[in-house]
Amino acid sequence: MDDLTVTFVDRGRVKADRNFVVDGHSVATASNREPTHDYETYVVWNLVIETPELTVLWDTGSHPEAGDGYWPEPLYEAFAHVDAADHPLEADLDDAGYGLDDIDAVVMSHLHLDHAGGLRAFEGTDVPIYVHREELPFAYFSANTDEGSIAYLQRDFDRDLNWRVVHGDSYHLTDGVELLHLPGHTPGLLGALVERPDAPLLVVGDEAYVEANYEGRPMATGLLWNNGAWKASLERCRDLQRETDAEILLGHDLDVFERLAD
Repeated sequence: MDDLTVTFVDRGRVKADRNFVVDGHSVATASNREPTHDYETYVVWNLVIETPELTVLWDTGSHPEAGDGYWPEPLYEAFAHVDAADHPLEADLDDAGYGLDDIDAVVMSHLHLDHAGGLRAFEGTDVPIYVHREELPFAYFSANTDEGSIAYLQRDFDRDLNWRVVHGDSYHLTDGVELLHLPGHTPGLLGALVERPDAPLLVVGDEAYVEANYEGRPMATGLLWNNGAWKASLERCRDLQRETDAEILLGHDLDVFERLAD
């Protein structure tokens, strides 16, 4: 579409052991019982997708107080969003040339704490918040029991929000933006195929944190809700990329993000 634009919004840096991101990246062996661990830098990002009908915000990033006790200590120890305080949603949107009032709709790829921490900005408004049918109940279940995933914080998403529930494998959000159900990382993970005028953009998101995941090396078990579903979703993404020759945007790969945002 000639009149569709995508703006990449940098929401800061997360530091984590690569073993979380690429399963078995560094393991002890008989000859090397103390392998070197790679403590790496990853990116948190949002998108603003502007179409003739809607201006869409993709995800909302981390809460700015993530490192000041808002995130539980064990989670922050594992995935430290070291500059969250420097990246409140409103300020980063302003730097990208947008205000909260410009946003007509929000798409939540999923409700993990590094994606849902800015939902508070839309509390009490009529801005529709799109989430997949399989994601919302799993988030509540996880946040309130000892099962599910530990990466959901109820205070991120248990708010007065105008939820719009997405069903099925795909959903036509607006001309040029097709939402894709990509279960695996979470039950309700959403990606998207965005028809930019220069080249389509396949938003893979946390289906693949980094290029190694997209090439077939899974994330650590703790980051996968269902390994079989993850593999099926990965093949779907690869098939779409081959069919459309789309550029891919991965979940937290800093090099990929900077290359696309440049």
